[in-house]
Amino acid sequence: MTLPDPGAWGAVLAIGAMAVATYLCRLAGVVLMSFVPLTPHVRRGLAALPGSIVVATVLPLIERLGLAAAVALLAAVGAMFVTRSELVALLTGMAMISAARLLGF
Repeated sequence: MTLPDPGAWGAVLAIGAMAVATYLCRLAGVVLMSFVPLTPHVRRGLAALPGSIVVATVLPLIERLGLAAAVALLAAVGAMFVTRSELVALLTGMAMISAARLLGF
């Protein structure tokens, strides 16, 4: 095993620092939530988080990638609704965006 060249140490340190920061953020969330009483209102908010995170991640991509991404997302959502299989939804979305790109969208 060879050591990275001296110029790469900055990248290695940055990756390590980000790993530590990510772990501390996750730990802080667990610690802070231990002080929050889980009322029905809080439970509803926590239940809505996964969907809102997906929307916040996907909508900027659709805005940037255009109609092909929107069609692929709708196809994936439809496949997920019908089959309840994440793998089928993923493959459907990938096939649709490939087909849309092939057709020039």
